This record gives sequence, C-alpha cells and structure tokens, in this order.
Amino acid sequence: MKLSLRLNGADRTADVAPHESLLTALRERFVLPGSKNACDQGECGSCSVLLDGELVCSCLVLAAAAEGREVRTAEGLTPDGGLHPVQRAFVEAGAVQCGFCTPGLIVAADALLRAEPEPTVAEIREALAGNICRCTGYGRIVDAVQRASKGIYE
Repeated sequence: MKLSLRLNGADRTADVAPHESLLTALRERFVLPGSKNACDQGECGSCSVLLDGELVCSCLVLAAAAEGREVRTAEGLTPDGGLHPVQRAFVEAGAVQCGFCTPGLIVAADALLRAEPEPTVAEIREALAGNICRCTGYGRIVDAVQRASKGIYE
C-alpha cells in the first residue's frame, strides 16, 4: 500500500506492507535510523516519535495509521539540521553514552518541554519513565532536560 504523510516537515510517500509498523517504515522506507528497535513491545521508548504532536512508540503503530498525519522523529526536531536545544543539552550534560536510547529520550524530552516548559524533577522522571537506558543512572539525563528547559520553549 502507498503511505503518504508529513514527515519531519516534508510531504513524503512510500510503499509499505499492510502489517508494517511505523518504526519499520521510518527506518527502512524513509531511511531515518534515529528511532531504534529494541523491544518491539512499546516498553523501552527507543522508537519514540511524535505523531500529530503526541509521543508514541512507533513500534506499536501501524504505518498505515500514519496516513495523512504528521510524524516527527529525532532527525526532524530542527529544520536546519543543526542541534536541537535538547540534543545540545544532552551533549553538554554528558547524558549520551552508547546513544542507542538517546533519540527516543530526546523526542520524549522535547514532548515534555513543549507541554511543560519548566518541569520539576518528578515531572521529568515521570515523562521519561517509558524510556529505558541501560548505560546510565538517569541523573545526567534529568540534568540535560533541566538544562534544556531554561527558556527554550517559551
């Protein structure tokens, strides 16, 4: 089937199988490798994207369900291809280790900061609870989100 959607600010089309996940379409049809396939069950958050502005696990969404909708991945957070403020904050705070979970965490942090520009530590931890990182104790990740919240979403 033909899938047409707005992907990272551009109208895009690809042929997808009826049973194909949005994650598979993003990685294999649109060649956007940021979203990762770790659990295939919506438990780890490494495939997190924004679907019409709502944070979703793309491994749980059929590609066909994105027909005519807007999808934003980690690659599409900045229109100019530079670092998004959340990405910059992750680098500055040393919150990037192996990097496998990082795109999903950054998309989740962006969604949080759009909804709540000055979140508390508890709100940050709650918003990122669906994202699993095996390399850190989350301290630097929380620090990065706090750093990113300093006035960038007003």
